[in-house]
Amino acid sequence: MRRINIDRKKCVGCLTCTTACMVSHDSEDTRSRITIDSNLKYAPIFCRHCDRPECVYTCMTGAMSKDSKTGLVNYDKDKCASCYMCIMACPYGVLKADSKNQKEIMKCDGCKNHKSGTSQCVEKCPMGAITLEEVQN
Repeated sequence: MRRINIDRKKCVGCLTCTTACMVSHDSEDTRSRITIDSNLKYAPIFCRHCDRPECVYTCMTGAMSKDSKTGLVNYDKDKCASCYMCIMACPYGVLKADSKNQKEIMKCDGCKNHKSGTSQCVEKCPMGAITLEEVQN
């Protein structure tokens, strides 16, 4: 299982990762963001695809699910009731409503439908601040 790893020391806040996300998903909005922490350092924030994802536990329709093989937390828009419980439950504040269709949730899907087969934020980061690491489940 692979998980996105962020080295904050390398991030320069260029927003290439967020732009790559928007291009990859043909979207006007990104599934990640860059903030500035209390030490005035850039802090990229991505879906952590948590081991025990609160978004999955609070989803009453099963629209959010954890794939035990890939480790990804997946979202099924066809099952979503648009209750936003997943948004409220996410401890990282990553999930949000789609700006075009407020009934859908935007979250990282690991760019699983991209032709390269890898997360575009990782592939396009010019500073190497975003990498994929192998983790044991």
